[in-house]
Amino acid sequence: MNELTFLGSNINLVKAHNLRALLLSLLYEGSVSRVELAEKTSLSTTTVTNLISELRDQGIVFEEGLEETSGRRRVGRPRTALHLVADARFAVGVHIGIGMFRVTVTNLFAEMICSNIVQFDLEAPAEQVLEMIAEWIEKTIDDSHVNRQRIIGVGIGASGLVNYQTGVNILAPSLKWHDVPVREILTSKLNIPVVVDNNVRAMALAEAFFGAGRGVNSLAFVYGRVGVGAGFVVGGQIFRGSSAGAGEIGHTIIIPEGGQLCRCGKRGCLETLVSETSLISQAMEIAATHPDGLLSQHLNQEDGGRTIERIFAAARAGDQKTRKMIEQCACYLGMALANLVNVINPELILLGGLFAQSEELILPVAENTMRELSFAGLGEKVRVQTTSFGWRAGVIGASALALTTFFYHQAEGI
Repeated sequence: MNELTFLGSNINLVKAHNLRALLLSLLYEGSVSRVELAEKTSLSTTTVTNLISELRDQGIVFEEGLEETSGRRRVGRPRTALHLVADARFAVGVHIGIGMFRVTVTNLFAEMICSNIVQFDLEAPAEQVLEMIAEWIEKTIDDSHVNRQRIIGVGIGASGLVNYQTGVNILAPSLKWHDVPVREILTSKLNIPVVVDNNVRAMALAEAFFGAGRGVNSLAFVYGRVGVGAGFVVGGQIFRGSSAGAGEIGHTIIIPEGGQLCRCGKRGCLETLVSETSLISQAMEIAATHPDGLLSQHLNQEDGGRTIERIFAAARAGDQKTRKMIEQCACYLGMALANLVNVINPELILLGGLFAQSEELILPVAENTMRELSFAGLGEKVRVQTTSFGWRAGVIGASALALTTFFYHQAEGI
């Protein structure tokens, strides 16, 4: 049983806390004066001036121009505008998907400088995949031409259960990984600080700091692909739960009796109803029953893209059975979102993966269902939209994990 601990503070921790407040204010505001920083952070102007001086010496902050706040020039010393230097530091993000991983180098604003996508064999041992990842991290850093000394760390977004404290991927069913010490392996190969967390939690973090969730106190990110997961950020902090299992929305039971068998061993999980695997399986049944239909035609096209893209294309082209199937999946998703609203009550829900890929087909039905089924009208106050990062959500999320861990939250030695 975990026990609550009550820790004191010291001057170094206070300084780190104040630096974090300044850096986040500069990130969110874009351009701000010392006086405004003092007002926003409740710090004295002397403290702000001293800390800003340190950040300027490190090349992290610059100030420019005369800040024009009105039509008349101010009496006394003019205010100057302070800005974060976007390229003062960099982070590496790695999103480990099913049979592929993406690597990127980003600046302090999580803007991608360089990226690569690499396929790998799902049967390959975890250590072999991590060896590949380390090699491609080095290659991507080289391709980006950034100063390696300015790289603050590497963020890894991995599927399944991840222990954030130890950096161990406890269980990733889609990859057949069990108790893989991801952080330990990559740190030894790269000699760069590494942080590891669940990939969807990392996506939620990216939205909270760099995307649609900025200024939002509580948000949920729901991602669907081979599996379905969720990430929660409350008050700028990821909510992980007591055993790093918070967000396993894909294994909420929607059909308790007679549901399909899930990979987790239970029946009727959300994942069996709305995942990419589920949609493809249902589409194949429709195509087999209606071999001359629009869906069959799209599935038989040689240049129609991935199977899931052909299914969505058939629905958009007017195949009613396919469209009805997708709407039913969206309804199940809406049920899960209603449960999420009743329990977490977030201000914002963001959809990613295949849910964003088919936004016009899934989002309206899922949102309406969520509003109808949530308790006491709670759903009426929740905004629902797709991720602001599109396909980049995973790799930007991994980079955001590194940026927040090694820069914005851990401000010592930056």
